[in-house]
Amino acid sequence: MWKGTLVSIHVASAATAPVESVQEARAVPGKGIEGDRYFDGRGTYSNHPGTGREVTLIEIEALEAARRDYQIELQPHETRRNLVTRGVPLNHLVGKEFRVGEARLKGLRLCEPCSHLEGLTRKGVTAAFLHRGGLRSVVVGEGVIRAGDTIEETSSSKTDD
Repeated sequence: MWKGTLVSIHVASAATAPVESVQEARAVPGKGIEGDRYFDGRGTYSNHPGTGREVTLIEIEALEAARRDYQIELQPHETRRNLVTRGVPLNHLVGKEFRVGEARLKGLRLCEPCSHLEGLTRKGVTAAFLHRGGLRSVVVGEGVIRAGDTIEETSSSKTDD
């Protein structure tokens, strides 16, 4: 069984606003992370129907692989994902519940990179992060999350395998 770590937390106040790192934040069901653009309905895709915009996650290992395999150097905040993890198999968490600190999340689908992200960062990002661009999730249990928190699959999710 795996147990991962929350490396960092990132929020942006509006669609293309700079992403800032914070040490802690509150995750709220139906809203996402307080202080983030999607929490307040000011994200790029806020006016488009769909789920999975409450909280996005990416593995630090994906950033390391992009640097190694594609010579694409991105800092964690540049991915525009809310949570950066280490030791968490995000692709395997689609349809599963997991705990990040005090909060409970549920993985909905992969967060594939898009031309919008590449336009905000640099050429080659879409290819470098294909199938390792992270996870889109919803908050199912409110709580405070802090950089350094443990991330683990919940017991209710483990029995669903």
